[in-house]
Amino acid sequence: MTNTHSNHKVVFRLSALGDVVLTTGVIEYWARKHNCTFTVITKNSSSPVLENNPHITNVINLEKKDLGDLAWIKKAGQIATEYEDCELIDLHSTLRSRILGARWKGKVSRYNKFSLERRMFKLTRSPKLDRTLSELRVTQRYASALEENIPAASELLPRIYLTEDEKSIARTLIEEHDLGQDFIALHPYATHPDKAWPAENWHTLIKRLNESGIKWTIIGRDDNVFEPHGPGCNFTSQLQLRETCALLKKSALLITGDSGPMHLAASVETPVIAMFGPTSKAWGFYPAGPHDVVLESEMDCRPCSLHGKSNCKKDRECLRKITPEEVFEKILGLMR
Repeated sequence: MTNTHSNHKVVFRLSALGDVVLTTGVIEYWARKHNCTFTVITKNSSSPVLENNPHITNVINLEKKDLGDLAWIKKAGQIATEYEDCELIDLHSTLRSRILGARWKGKVSRYNKFSLERRMFKLTRSPKLDRTLSELRVTQRYASALEENIPAASELLPRIYLTEDEKSIARTLIEEHDLGQDFIALHPYATHPDKAWPAENWHTLIKRLNESGIKWTIIGRDDNVFEPHGPGCNFTSQLQLRETCALLKKSALLITGDSGPMHLAASVETPVIAMFGPTSKAWGFYPAGPHDVVLESEMDCRPCSLHGKSNCKKDRECLRKITPEEVFEKILGLMR
């Protein structure tokens, strides 16, 4: 048994980076309210966001080889035996987490995923379902695993704990590239192409920033590097995950689509302007900070996807309708 503390809990969450980032605020809330510590089970690629977290005593990093059908049944049994005195909190609710739950030797708690409501909204686009789902962010849905009275989203904001060395790296990058104190970060990439704001819109926005003397830098990872014009700095695929977080911490704000970096910025208290196209606020994965802005277009075909794999027949009209001028005005408003 790795941790014999009676109030140690095990959290299970795989999926995308942003999903794991969003667990950190809920873990912090539970740690304060219930005076407990945590082990988190997640993919190795997501685990850096959990480093240096005072409430997480251990992270079980899963590799691809661990997640095959037979391999996972064996691995799940090993984890269940090691943590037999702990409560399992399933924040994924998939077949894989159900297998782990079936092998668990203690209490298992799960969150309300609202799967039926999400699918019904995707089919019907009911305004009532839209309001119900949009008002309950994923962090609040996570909290339902342990809480009868769901806390406000403002109590569940994600948090990444940076080290002094990581903050120092960010300061060095800012000094070396003469970014100054009020630069903004841009993330023009997307895991699924239909979630990306069109490249021509990014170029127009950057031209406006250059004309206004607002310094900028590009962050994120992508095989096709976005090459803008102007005096900004392009860090595409050059920074480690936590170095990106440290740079975002020093940024005035982040401009992005519905993406993992949107949640990274929120977790270091940097305001976000996020542009949603095929996905929707109704899915719950949108930033909840006091100055965060989500831009969407009113279209009958939105949302067309749970995750952004939409194969859009309208050439991303929903994103094209969010104009560079609109985004620029939001930037000026937040920077004031």
